[in-house]
Amino acid sequence: MNLHNLNKEHKKLTIWQQNLNKSPSCQHGLISSRRLAKHNIDIIALQEPSINFLNKTIATRDWIPLYPSTHSKQPEKTCSITLIWGDIQTDNWEQLEFPSGDVTALCIRETWGTLTLFNIYNDCEHDTTLDTLTNYHRQHTRNLMGAESMHQDHHLIWLGDFNHHHPYWDNPEDNRLFMKVALDVAEILLKTIADLGMDVALAKGTPTHCHNVMKKWTRLDQVFVSEHTMEAITICDTLPGERGVNTDHIPIITVLDMELTKAPPQRAKNFREVDWKKFHETLEEKLIKLGISEHINSQPVLDNTCKKLTTALQDTIDVEVPCTDICTKSKRWWSKELSLLCRETAKLGRKSYKHKRWVDHPVHKEHMAAQKKYSKTIQYSKKHHWRDWLEKATDPDLWTAHRYISAPASDGGKTRIPFLTIQDPEGEHTASTNTSKSVALAKTFFPRKPQQTDSITEDANLPLPICKTNPITKDQIRKHITRL
Repeated sequence: MNLHNLNKEHKKLTIWQQNLNKSPSCQHGLISSRRLAKHNIDIIALQEPSINFLNKTIATRDWIPLYPSTHSKQPEKTCSITLIWGDIQTDNWEQLEFPSGDVTALCIRETWGTLTLFNIYNDCEHDTTLDTLTNYHRQHTRNLMGAESMHQDHHLIWLGDFNHHHPYWDNPEDNRLFMKVALDVAEILLKTIADLGMDVALAKGTPTHCHNVMKKWTRLDQVFVSEHTMEAITICDTLPGERGVNTDHIPIITVLDMELTKAPPQRAKNFREVDWKKFHETLEEKLIKLGISEHINSQPVLDNTCKKLTTALQDTIDVEVPCTDICTKSKRWWSKELSLLCRETAKLGRKSYKHKRWVDHPVHKEHMAAQKKYSKTIQYSKKHHWRDWLEKATDPDLWTAHRYISAPASDGGKTRIPFLTIQDPEGEHTASTNTSKSVALAKTFFPRKPQQTDSITEDANLPLPICKTNPITKDQIRKHITRL
């Protein structure tokens, strides 16, 4: 499957999912190059993402990272992160609060209905995550599935790394996977998705995981969707050539015939790639055609000449300056060499996957060598770019470096107001939508004026109010004013 032809018109919802084995190099190669943004991926669902010592993941300004609801309290247990394309209207989606670091939940509302997506990492040693998911669906059935009359407009997707083997999705000839204990555990997962009315979207027998030691291919990653949502899926397949480095899982692409509301795309001009000799020739031709005055002796002539010069420059820029593929939203240290290594590694990855049954084929060693070189080049480019920048820093750069150091830790993603916890007389609740967040912030920064019925002052010069039955003391007045 060609990644370039997945969603050319950007009118379909495209989801990329992959387990990254907590590798920073793999996540940089996936996100920092901006190739996913270029290929119109809307949602990236990552399992076992890279989390640094500041408890942040890796992102760019193209993406809005969604951390699990428990990340702020238990960042070491975060095993699932979802990234949303920044141009998607934030009013049309919201993150759902889920009590586990293994799941990030997202709800999208559009004219075609509602889509609820769960990005899941299920640990191979226990099924606690599946139990939590089952309880969550029981408590929120109406919100997830809708009323009976609106059931067809509510779509449900479970995707991620489930760490279970079963003949229903694995290669039935691989008997070593189907021990009784493994089948009993997988039956629990099958029963759960059957009770929720979901089915497997990825074709049976499609491998997604290569064992690091035995080099055997199995199926650990899944895409489960509600039965009526199967009709909206146009593509659900793997991309073996896009595996990346330091991970044994290959990505899965799911494309649904569901259009999202997005801001219009913007492209930047790349002045570093300009052929300046040709640029000057084109500019000279346009200036001759416009007839620029050689002598300027009045204000009208000056204004007219400036207008013609501006027009000539803009027309020449439109013709001679190419649009950039690596814009300011990419990492500054990303280079052409990394792009070439990325393509070469992907090419060898596709060849290696074609010969997956021949473990001793030389293409596997070539692919591994290319992966190592690609990973080392990522680390080298990132380290030396910032080191060289600091060593050659001038006055403005020093202020920029100070701003980087003194600013709060960031993942580099597009900012968005997180969940807000609100305390009021009715109790504590969470604001998750844009509307509820704006109302909460407005009440906080612009509170209503208290009613001035019986104004009490602490001014010693004014007489105190006297009540014969229950006299008021100064301490009582101070406490009352403190409450106000």
